[in-house]
Amino acid sequence: MATRLERACLIAVCVSFTAGVAAFAAEPAYPTRPVRLLIPFAAGGGTDTLARIMAPRLGDDLGQTVVVDNRGGAGGNLAAEIVANAAPDGHTVFVGFNTVLTVNPVLYKLPFSVERDLAPVTLLATAQYILVIHASVPANTLTEFIVAAKQKPGAFNFSSGGVGTPLHLSAELLSKRAGIKMVHIPYKGGAPAAAALLAGEVQVLFGSVAASVPHVKSGRLKALATTGITRSKVLPDLPTIAESGFPGFDVGSWYALLVPAKTPAYAINRLRNAAIKTVAVPEVLEAMSRQGLEVETSTPQELAARIKRESAEWAEVIKEAGIKGE
Repeated sequence: MATRLERACLIAVCVSFTAGVAAFAAEPAYPTRPVRLLIPFAAGGGTDTLARIMAPRLGDDLGQTVVVDNRGGAGGNLAAEIVANAAPDGHTVFVGFNTVLTVNPVLYKLPFSVERDLAPVTLLATAQYILVIHASVPANTLTEFIVAAKQKPGAFNFSSGGVGTPLHLSAELLSKRAGIKMVHIPYKGGAPAAAALLAGEVQVLFGSVAASVPHVKSGRLKALATTGITRSKVLPDLPTIAESGFPGFDVGSWYALLVPAKTPAYAINRLRNAAIKTVAVPEVLEAMSRQGLEVETSTPQELAARIKRESAEWAEVIKEAGIKGE
């Protein structure tokens, strides 16, 4: 026969278990209808490709259809604004690109606040860039190129996909760190910017690793360095800018999920867990790798800190370079 103490302990355990079950049962179901992934650019770009790789598997895990919704315009700000103003229930999700979240707020006067109106969920993936030069440039290493650039300030032009794009800002950051002067020639997209380098219209480009490697192998371009903190898996013998005399240099593209502010924690957690499981699926990993993407996830707090840190860093570069939004 149980003692009074044993009966008291048993009652306490039962009460605790019952309370836990009640709390679990009280948590609302999520999602209860299709989930929209808002893409800030037109179909075919990196953000769109990543979303379409993930959508089927993410939908399987969430138990609802995941719809990819391209809302290009205003440099990615249009899609971000739609999510910022959406109902905070986790059914409208922003597939954020780093420049939309960290650069655009500095360059443009936005009708919403990234920090106030968007809630971070998780980082998804990163991709570093490669610094390439035209074959005619008399340099074979980053050190040799910087020496040549210092000897002739303004003699080298670099192309980018537009003012304020990652490729533009990467070149401005290197110029600042190295103490060199290059002339920016913006084009309407990354493809025209790369074509300009191949044609010899410009001499320098921070470009996509996947797109640049074939031209490096053919001898039309020279690869000087990659921009990540670690070497590219595609070009393990090519040094990074960081190890070539510029410690801490680490730039590239990154992609993340965000939802409207005030979205309940249970929805954010459910979405985050599903996203992390999705990018760990072998077929998804392989498809991302073919696009030059490396999986990197985070907590909401880590993503918020990254956005804040990089916003401050790019604000300094933009101010010093005198960059103005178009």
